[in-house]
Amino acid sequence: MRVLLLGGTSEARQLAVHLLEGGVAVVSSLAGRVERPRLPVGPTRIGGFGGVDGLRAWLADHRIEAVVDATHPFAEGMSANAVAACSASGLPLLRLARPGWSDAAGADGWHWVDDHDAAAALTAGLGTRPFLTIGRQHLDRFVGPLAGHRVVARVVDTPTIDLPQPWLVVNDRGPYDLPGELETLGEHGIDVLVTKDSGGSYTWPKMEAAGQLGVPVVVVRRPGAAAGVQTVSDAGAAAQWVFSKRP
Repeated sequence: MRVLLLGGTSEARQLAVHLLEGGVAVVSSLAGRVERPRLPVGPTRIGGFGGVDGLRAWLADHRIEAVVDATHPFAEGMSANAVAACSASGLPLLRLARPGWSDAAGADGWHWVDDHDAAAALTAGLGTRPFLTIGRQHLDRFVGPLAGHRVVARVVDTPTIDLPQPWLVVNDRGPYDLPGELETLGEHGIDVLVTKDSGGSYTWPKMEAAGQLGVPVVVVRRPGAAAGVQTVSDAGAAAQWVFSKRP
C-alpha cells in the first residue's frame, strides 16, 4: 500500500514510524518553510505540489492509495488542497490533528480571537512588551499595530520582512519546559503573550508560565475543520485507519 503523509508535525513523524514498521510504503511531504526541518523516518519530499492539479498529478504518478493530512492545525492551504485533490481523485483522506487548548486549564481566561489581525489589534492595548509566538509567516499582521511596542518575537527561522527597530527576534524551537519559559517571560518583562491554538505539549509550557505570572494571553482560534473528512487526534489511531484501508 502506498500512502502520502502530509507532515511537518511531531504527530506526523510518529505516524511515519508506525506505518513503516507496519510495512506501508509511506512518503512524507514537508512544505519546506523551515530551513532545517525535523525529518521523519523513511522517504521524504520537500516543497509544494503546485496547487490542487499538481497534487492530483503527483498522487496519480506515484500510485497513492490513501492520504493522511498531518500538517499543522493552521496549514489551511495545504489541508484545503488535500480535500479537493482526494475528492476529485476518489482517494480516502484522513486528518490527523492534535487536540487544541480550548479545554485546557485557564483557557476560559484567555483572550480568544478569530484571526491574526484581531490578535494584533487587541494586543496593542493589552501591554507594551508583547511576546509573539505565532511563527514568522504572520508577523506582518502585527508590524503596524505594534510598531511602537517592544515586541519579542520567537521564531524558528529569521523573518524575511523588515521589522520595527524596537523589536527583538529570538530564534528558537521547542520543545520547551516551564522553568525556561518562566525565565524567558521574566527576563524580557513580557506583559502579554500572543499565540495560536496549536495544541500539543511542545509549546504548552509558555501557557503555564503566563498563568503563573499573571500575564494576559491572546490566542488565535483554529480554522474550522473540513466537512466530511474523518479526523483523529493521535498517530496510533491514524495508523489503524491506514491499516484498515489495505486491500
